[in-house]
Amino acid sequence: MTSTVSTTRLGLNAISSLPIESRPLVRPDEIRPGIVHLGLGAFHRAHQAVYTEEAISAAGGDWGIIGVAPRSTGVFDRLRAQDNLFSVTTLGAHTSRTRVVGSLSGVRHAASDPAAIVALLADPAIRVVTLTVTEKAYQLDPVTGELLADEAVAADLTTDRPPLTVPGLLIRGLLARAAADAGPLTLLSCDNLPSNGRRTHGLVGAGLAFGGFTGAEADWIHHNVTFPNSMVDRIVPAATPETLAAAARALGVEDQAAIAAEPYNQWVIEDRFPGGRPAWEQAGAIMTDDAGQWERLKLRTLNGVHSALAYLGALAGKETIADALALPGMEGTLRKLIAEDIAESFEPPAGVSIIGYGDDVLARFANPVILYRTHQVAMDGTQKLPQRLLHTILDRRAAKAEARWATLAVAAWMRFVQGTADDGTALPLNDPLADRIRAALADTPSTPSAVVGALLRIDSVFPAALVADDEVRASITAWLDDLTRHGVAATIEAAGR
Repeated sequence: MTSTVSTTRLGLNAISSLPIESRPLVRPDEIRPGIVHLGLGAFHRAHQAVYTEEAISAAGGDWGIIGVAPRSTGVFDRLRAQDNLFSVTTLGAHTSRTRVVGSLSGVRHAASDPAAIVALLADPAIRVVTLTVTEKAYQLDPVTGELLADEAVAADLTTDRPPLTVPGLLIRGLLARAAADAGPLTLLSCDNLPSNGRRTHGLVGAGLAFGGFTGAEADWIHHNVTFPNSMVDRIVPAATPETLAAAARALGVEDQAAIAAEPYNQWVIEDRFPGGRPAWEQAGAIMTDDAGQWERLKLRTLNGVHSALAYLGALAGKETIADALALPGMEGTLRKLIAEDIAESFEPPAGVSIIGYGDDVLARFANPVILYRTHQVAMDGTQKLPQRLLHTILDRRAAKAEARWATLAVAAWMRFVQGTADDGTALPLNDPLADRIRAALADTPSTPSAVVGALLRIDSVFPAALVADDEVRASITAWLDDLTRHGVAATIEAAGR
């Protein structure tokens, strides 16, 4: 790790010493909170926190963010030690710039004091709740959308214990807000879920029903809480020691919460905020009546290609997405996935070319300074496959067309979860259904057809219409046979010609 230039820690007292171009647009101690955000990960801090700071700077308002870490204390502790300040380094292929962000007016740790989070959600000053908690935390079946009430969720919704899960925090907070008649609220999901607002609405409805909350408070929630859909986009790799060192060099002080991100960002939001909202459009957000087409554009074109590249790249022994894209034939293969499968599977937003959007996606993935690791993108595959790849296949089959390249990506996932790269290196299986995947493969012959049959039986991932489609099954099997016999490099080089 490159040595930092100073041992002084970032904080309010250090703002005046920062380079002018790196100073925050607003100070955390000068803005009152109006937003609670669940999830203090890097993506929120490089995306919604930046948009919100720019909106406050441009148009004012009491829209400071209280960031809530559901479980881990690492980021929470680092931000609290820095007066809620952190920096974002924007990494272009040839230049970078670092700026401190000041839109976090406070941080909380839910597991340490869940009652305080419930009270925050019931505070009339809070008018928007945003979430980046990953697909797993919603406890929703990826195919049916039904609530998966495990033991912890059930305890949160049926006992008086302090809530420990995201569904529990939301339901208990909304009930407290209803009891206090504390004014309308918007729950804005910023996770990569299809129809994320509708799903959050479904989660709340299912949670209320599961807990037996059907009286006046549930009725209040129905009439006073909105759940707009949104689409978010920015590549934010995990922070590394060099991330911290680069921030220290740019700022002249140490920032233990520093993050880096690509130059591109996008936020599309359905404009349904009964309690008001920041002027996000002045920071470049797209406010719309329907985010669905934008969401499909991003999930299928960017995230679907990202996942395909991650599985293929990891199998080929490539550490980063950019390295994977550089494999001979890879770009050509992905262009076929975009043009022949994805672009033919749905109607894009007016005035947007899926092919052009895909060109931009591939250029972004090729950025050599964005060290997005293939293993990181490959995590939680069972939660991502439906919206990123399987919906493309289903829509192409509904149109009586093949989905040759999307089935290659599914085959790459099936090869990946078997746990060994082409050179024999072990691959990690970080997935909420890891035990089920292992059980499905445990007594299955290693032939491609047997592996495909075993994994397609995971019905919480693969819908019945896809499982029953013999042509899809045959295409996945053929690709898995190629990947198993020839390896990724040879298969992709031939496919990309």
